[in-house]
Amino acid sequence: MSITIKYFAVLRERFGRAGDSVPFEPGMTVLDVWKRALPDQGLPENLMMAVNMEYTRKDAKVQDGDEVAFFPAVTGG
Repeated sequence: MSITIKYFAVLRERFGRAGDSVPFEPGMTVLDVWKRALPDQGLPENLMMAVNMEYTRKDAKVQDGDEVAFFPAVTGG
């Protein structure tokens, strides 16, 4: 199977698409998903991420069929 990826806000605009899909490999982390989907893009520092709609860290393991979302941190005042 595969991992479904969703990009939100400026990431969607920057990459020109709302998402991607990458093949699942045992032991993959959220960071590995990013690197496979966007090999020429470094992971931004203030990036937030979620696996199956739960906030997580870049070193979190993913499972076959998971959905990984990337979005910029929201600031306000």
